[in-house]
Amino acid sequence: MEGMEVRKLVELEHRHWWYRERRRLIRRAIHGLPPGTALDIGAAGGGNTRVLVEHGWDAVALEYGPDGAQVAHERGLESLRGDATALPVADASLDLVVAFDVLEHIVDDAAAAAEIHRVLRPGGTLLVAVPCDPRLWSAHDEAVDHVRRYTRETVGDLVAGAGLTIDAMLSWNVLLRPVVAVRRRSTTGSDLDDVHPVVNLGLRCVIAAERYLPVTGLPGVSLLVRAHRP
Repeated sequence: MEGMEVRKLVELEHRHWWYRERRRLIRRAIHGLPPGTALDIGAAGGGNTRVLVEHGWDAVALEYGPDGAQVAHERGLESLRGDATALPVADASLDLVVAFDVLEHIVDDAAAAAEIHRVLRPGGTLLVAVPCDPRLWSAHDEAVDHVRRYTRETVGDLVAGAGLTIDAMLSWNVLLRPVVAVRRRSTTGSDLDDVHPVVNLGLRCVIAAERYLPVTGLPGVSLLVRAHRP
């Protein structure tokens, strides 16, 4: 992601319904965990890293390219440049690893999962979000450089194959899945661009409704996985 794109993302994520709700998912996932050391892999400008810091975590934003790491640093976050398949982190040194919407960009995702296992302490937690269902593959995936979309089986095999124990696997963006499926058949490019404020508010209300409805076992647009190193 080039510097201009990272800065555009930082500006967009403050108000965009998808990024706002994703940050809330992280807040909910870390609730009850005692703060410790954390690594946010593929942090871009560090929006999710800031959530961890605000909740007492000693968190570092990891980015492959120089621009994301620089933007995170400018926002007052500790940042590192590094490859997810060769993390610049000591063995068994982290209490938490967050990999939200990053594994789908990595050709050798098994190597990345193995690295996450290596750097987690025994008992340490992994939080993963990935796009799901290959049937939803579209120009959006190509525009944002996805290598794949996952299924429950494939992401489960990936995490378990790295030696991690899965604690929960939940669907997200379930209510909007029919809209996403129709939209992506007829559009080109990413659908995470800025949207009209009225549309943004409406989508925020829909995605927020999932917090209170029993839909996490139904097909969605993304999968959320919580796992730990035994």
